[in-house]
Amino acid sequence: MIDKSVYGPWAVIAGGSEGVGASFAHQLADAGLNLVLIARKPGPLRQTADEVRAKGVEVRTIELDLLAPDALASIREVTDGLEVGLLIFNAGANSYGHEFVSGDLDGFQGVIDLNITAQLALSHHFGARMKERRRGGIMLVGSLAGYMGQAQISVYSAVKAFGRIFAEGLWLELRPYDVHVLELVLGVTRTPAMERAGLRMDLPGLRVAEPDDVAREGLAHLADGPVWVAGGNLATAEKRAGFPRAELVLGAHEASQRLLPAP
Repeated sequence: MIDKSVYGPWAVIAGGSEGVGASFAHQLADAGLNLVLIARKPGPLRQTADEVRAKGVEVRTIELDLLAPDALASIREVTDGLEVGLLIFNAGANSYGHEFVSGDLDGFQGVIDLNITAQLALSHHFGARMKERRRGGIMLVGSLAGYMGQAQISVYSAVKAFGRIFAEGLWLELRPYDVHVLELVLGVTRTPAMERAGLRMDLPGLRVAEPDDVAREGLAHLADGPVWVAGGNLATAEKRAGFPRAELVLGAHEASQRLLPAP
């Protein structure tokens, strides 16, 4: 069980309405932390808020697109009076997948702004306050995609690689102040977003994690940063980080094509 005296009394979850984000919300509520849930979709956001509020904790919701120019200001309106001991950034979805040279630069910019710009803004704001209090935690939810370039999601893979390297540097900077930083690396996980994408998760031998399991694993290892690979995917991450790059990238590309829905 996560320690409320270290990571409480409030936790902020960006992307906290469904999938792994909702699992984080339920498990933190079980530990007695009050929650600020941020998400774009009002229906799932309201449902998750009602469910965790029933556990006896206080819940505030922010219906917000993190790409909005005033996103941080909107978040501060709700959180500036709260003692936030934990930030979970779980909002880094791939909002635009396309071959790069024939794609739309504005679409790619949205992927960059969500996964890098918004993540940096929230980590900077809440991390500074945790440093002053000399306690707290920041969890950045990453992806195995960040270990290797991939066709159609080259920008997404790149921003996920950025997130991991950023987490390592932030971990070093905040360690002296007892603020824990962790990049939680996910593999294929059975989330609504994955299902909407039509990914084939029934392939023989495919390792598929459940949201509750990876959220539980992430919270259990929050103090074991800077990087934790969840869902039994450590060997895959180690292999993807190796050499020779051409052979590895081509092999992973062929495997990933089998995940895609049939044309």
